[in-house]
Amino acid sequence: MNFTVDLFDLACYISTLAVILKTTNPKPWVNEFESIELSCMIESISTTNPRIEWKKIKMGEPSYVYFDKEIAGDLEKRAKIREPATLVILNATRADTADYRCEVTAPNDQKSFDEILISLTVRVKPVVPRCSVPKSVPVGKPAELHCLEDEGYPKSHYQWFRNKEEIPEDPKGSPKFFNSTYTLNGEMGTLKFSAVRKEDAGEYYCRARNEAGFSECGPQMMEVYDINIAGIILGVVVVVTVLLCITVGIFCAYKRGYFTSQKQMGNNYKTPAKGDGVDYVRTEDEV
Repeated sequence: MNFTVDLFDLACYISTLAVILKTTNPKPWVNEFESIELSCMIESISTTNPRIEWKKIKMGEPSYVYFDKEIAGDLEKRAKIREPATLVILNATRADTADYRCEVTAPNDQKSFDEILISLTVRVKPVVPRCSVPKSVPVGKPAELHCLEDEGYPKSHYQWFRNKEEIPEDPKGSPKFFNSTYTLNGEMGTLKFSAVRKEDAGEYYCRARNEAGFSECGPQMMEVYDINIAGIILGVVVVVTVLLCITVGIFCAYKRGYFTSQKQMGNNYKTPAKGDGVDYVRTEDEV
C-alpha cells in the first residue's frame, strides 16, 4: 500500500517539475482580415521566467514570429502575445495560413521543454467570378457557360442561376428543368447544354461560394432562336441563280466577240513600201 502511495507522490512531484503545454484548438480557422487566437496554455511549470518562442512553418521551412519577447517576421505590428504564451494575430491575411509551433523552455523543471503545433487556416472570400454566357444559340445546338475565380480559399464551389432561380445539378430533380439536357459541374463552374431548347433562354449568372462567403457576376442574357430552313434554302437558290446568270452572260458576251482584242478586229491592209534603188519620176500627165 505504501509503495503505491509513493509512486503516486513521485508522479505528482515529477509533474510539478515538468513544463506541460495544451491548446484549446489545434486547428483554428479565421476569415481574412479578422483576428484569431492561437492558444498555447502552460498547464504545469516551476520555472518562474520560462523562455517562450513561436515559429511559423510553411513549406517545411520554420521562421520566428515571436523571439526574445518581440514579435518578428511578417507578423510584426500585426500580432501580440497574451500572457502567458497565447499568440494573437490581429489582422490575418491569406499568407498567414501555415503551421505554428509554440515552444516553452523551463530550465528549472525536470522536463524542461514542451511544444504544441497549431495549424491555422485563413479563409478568403471569393472575388467576383469571370462569367462567359453565349449571347444567342440556335435551337438544338450545344452551348457552354463558364464561371471561374481563383482568389477564394478554400477553393470555391459554383452555382448557376437562370432568371434568379438556381439551376439544380440534376435536371431530373426539378419539374422546371426536367426536360433540359445539360450537365452542371459545381467544382469547375461549367454549365453545358447538349441541345438547347426555347425554354433555356433567359438571364444567367454564376455564384462562387466557400466557407468565407460568396460573390456573383452580373446577369447575362442568352437568346435561343429557331433556324429558318426555308429562308436558308431560298437564299441558296437565289445565290445559285445569280451565279448562273453571270456565267451565261459572260459566255454570250464572249460568243459575240466583246472580249476579242483590237488587233484581231483592225484593218490588216499595209501600204506597200518603195522598192530599193528606184526613183519615182512624174510624167507629163501627172503634172
